[in-house]
Amino acid sequence: MKAVPLLGHASLEEIFAWRTDGPVSVRQFLADAMALAECLPDGTHQLNVCQDRYRFTVGLAAGLLRRKLSLQPASQSAETLRQVQAACPDVYCLCDGEFDTLDLPRLDYPSELAARPEAVNGIPAIPADFAAVQLFTSGSTGAPVAHSKTWGRLVLNGRAEAERLGLLRRGHSIVGTVPAQHSYGFESTVLLALHGNSPFWSGKPFFPLDIIAALNAVPAPRLLVTTPFHLGALLASGLELPAIDQLLSATAPLSAQLAAEAENRCRAPLYEIYGSTESGQLASRQTTAGQEWTLLSGVQLEQQGEDTIACGGHVEGRVPLSDIIEILDAQRFLLHGRHADLVNIAGKRTSLAYLNHQIAAIPGVLDAAFFLPDEESPDGITRLCAFVVAPELNSRRLQAELRQRIDPIFLPRPLVFMDKLPRNTTGKLPRNQLQQLYAEKVSHVGR
Repeated sequence: MKAVPLLGHASLEEIFAWRTDGPVSVRQFLADAMALAECLPDGTHQLNVCQDRYRFTVGLAAGLLRRKLSLQPASQSAETLRQVQAACPDVYCLCDGEFDTLDLPRLDYPSELAARPEAVNGIPAIPADFAAVQLFTSGSTGAPVAHSKTWGRLVLNGRAEAERLGLLRRGHSIVGTVPAQHSYGFESTVLLALHGNSPFWSGKPFFPLDIIAALNAVPAPRLLVTTPFHLGALLASGLELPAIDQLLSATAPLSAQLAAEAENRCRAPLYEIYGSTESGQLASRQTTAGQEWTLLSGVQLEQQGEDTIACGGHVEGRVPLSDIIEILDAQRFLLHGRHADLVNIAGKRTSLAYLNHQIAAIPGVLDAAFFLPDEESPDGITRLCAFVVAPELNSRRLQAELRQRIDPIFLPRPLVFMDKLPRNTTGKLPRNQLQQLYAEKVSHVGR
């Protein structure tokens, strides 16, 4: 059985991560992982909810050494925990802070590990076909679905991204605003530290001041792994930014305007990553250079009727994609939105992504999201609604601005003003959250 190293480092003395008390070597990381592995309870399923990125990765490595499957749901709600326990009765929860595990067995990350760095004399290997991680879709268009990833494919995944970003030639210090449990955060911080020659900052900064502090805590060159939501807030803060050598964005479409502003302010290239939990990351583009996406090494796309299939490289099997894709050639494609995003009202079609882009581009709109409910209005036509954060605008003015940008049939009825939208830690608005907002703010109102 083929085995693949746990890490891609050439020396045990290389820096693996940055913490508040300084750098952590590969040797120390392996010693911590081996010590934690001895503490892990029986059971083949580990739910890793550690918020500290370093502790999360030590937990992942410890589980791999004990051949445990790491469960990494994007949400850590009570309902998610109940679903996980029902599917995996032997699961236990690895925590590093206050967290309500309900009735799940829990293991708190030890405040002191009995680590022995002097006993580490090499990098262990993991069977390539071992099911190492189970990632879950975010639930943006429905209930979260689990997808298992083998260790060999995960390593190929990390190396393909590192190669595309030029990290194998020159590693960067990574600061990530996305959780390690999320597929994008996992691939673009944890896997890049394990096999991409790039140590990460252990924290998970959210607010602009925290992001700046984290960037200042690590040496150049620096890679900021973020989302349009976090990036927009960072630039809008007006705070002075430390030197950033490269920016990476995913989880939602990035406007050309925001990308250009980010590159101008940071004097660094900004790249987007395209992919899905089901397939893993598939392609990248420099947003300001055009709309075309370029596939990562080894990845292929095939058209099968109306569906596009991802395969090859690090992709597990043949994965149908949820997006509408126009294949240009063997390496390049255009993205035209999600199948589940399509809106058809009275014979006219558009997408929620397009509508969200148009309303967000209106001056004075801080945040917004269109929602298409399942129910029909009395006239038999499903009416779009929109939730918007725009403290300086009123409904009449906003609707007038929208009329200049979209077909009148897609105007939101109603338009609901909010103080803020309930986005999750990756800046997404899962459909169930929008459905709940709709039930609270709209559906009980007579029309």
